[in-house]
Amino acid sequence: QVQVAESGGGLVQAGGSLRLSCVASGRTFSECTERTFSGCAMAWFRQAPGKERKFVAAVTWSGGRSYYTDSVKGRFTISRDNAKNAVYLQMNSLKPEDTAVYSCAAGDRVGPLYSLPREYGYWGQGTQVTVSS
Repeated sequence: QVQVAESGGGLVQAGGSLRLSCVASGRTFSECTERTFSGCAMAWFRQAPGKERKFVAAVTWSGGRSYYTDSVKGRFTISRDNAKNAVYLQMNSLKPEDTAVYSCAAGDRVGPLYSLPREYGYWGQGTQVTVSS
């Protein structure tokens, strides 16, 4: 069983920065191998009030490949620390439309459809990010 816990949300003005952290505990992902982006991966999703959950970014555990939704490219950076089973989301140049609950997800059989929530079996509780204009 894998437990996932996020931290680092908060309130920031437009143009500011926040860094989200996520730790997966209970199991190591280090044995996963990367096969055309299949295997272990962690990702961030976000959900604004009244809207569906949307993909933000993902990173494979062994190869370190990262993927982003178009709206955050150049502003957000996802990274991981294998030793700590942690993943981070550095968010710069934040905009009011980035306001949402950000959730961390972990999966051990993530395939090419890495942007779909169903690819991930383990989820954190979420952390609120609010960007004021």
